[in-house]
Amino acid sequence: MSVQVTIDPSRLARLLRRRGGRAERKLRERTERVARIAEREAPGSMGHYISWKVGEGPRGLQGVIVCDHPAVHYVLNGTRPHLIRPRHAKALRFEVGGRVVYAKLVRHPGTRPNDFLGRALHLGR
Repeated sequence: MSVQVTIDPSRLARLLRRRGGRAERKLRERTERVARIAEREAPGSMGHYISWKVGEGPRGLQGVIVCDHPAVHYVLNGTRPHLIRPRHAKALRFEVGGRVVYAKLVRHPGTRPNDFLGRALHLGR
């Protein structure tokens, strides 16, 4: 008795990539895992602004993680040293060591880049 098996690669690819299939479930699990790591790695309250989804992309299914915090660009890329001046008042007000301090100008030293999204992707592999 002989048995012949024929595999159609295009049909197999469609089967793996269909909605609700094994590939989508695995992609959804991994995308969610990376998003949770990004939430933990994000500074301050930035983790509350992270969302994720799995959807159709140009080459099939893709997982997307988004951070909608208004300062995410400055955190990911860092900032150069810069001056901070008041916009609508005569002076800036902030606390230093428990004391209230006023200043007309502050020389900010800049910040180093913090690529928490890239680290999350690396840790989530």
